[in-house]
Amino acid sequence: MPIVQTAAPAVEPVTRAEAKVFLRLDSDLTADDSLIDTLIEAARRYGESYCNRSFIQQSWRLVLDAFPCQPWGIRLERGPVSAVTTVKYLDMGGTLQTMPSTDYATDLVAPEPRITPVFGKIWPIALPQIGAVQVDYVAGYGAAAANVPAGIKSWMLMRVATLYRNREEVAILGRGKVDPLPFVDALLDPYRVVQA
Repeated sequence: MPIVQTAAPAVEPVTRAEAKVFLRLDSDLTADDSLIDTLIEAARRYGESYCNRSFIQQSWRLVLDAFPCQPWGIRLERGPVSAVTTVKYLDMGGTLQTMPSTDYATDLVAPEPRITPVFGKIWPIALPQIGAVQVDYVAGYGAAAANVPAGIKSWMLMRVATLYRNREEVAILGRGKVDPLPFVDALLDPYRVVQA
């Protein structure tokens, strides 16, 4: 079941100005601005992948080969999900149909949001071929950086600082030993969705 991002976030959870304050850089210096922007995006992408969540509002498409037989319905990854935009399927004639929103129910509050047919309805019969069902939805804590939890933003700032100060994959030191701080990634634990 492939999932494809159809619209990227419009903003990042952490601004360049916030990152510069955290890095203790002069805000007037612009030489590293593009690097800092890249590091912010890299930190967000890593955090989203680690947590299996979307931090800032973005659009996703889940593609299935058929509607599920399981009673729990269709599970939506990369939550929190704020809206299901459309549920489409190829009918037996090969025509793409849009399922009326009154024919399915959504549980968007659960850690793994899901869609099921409403009481008294069943999933429509889809053409038995790969990619016959598409679910488009919007996920993320919100459209603005202010909607992202503080723990995620703190983690991102620490990750950006680490990437900024250690630009190589490994560090070779003449003396001493560098140990990771295990609590840093633990900042993401309350937001992480682990799939069984």
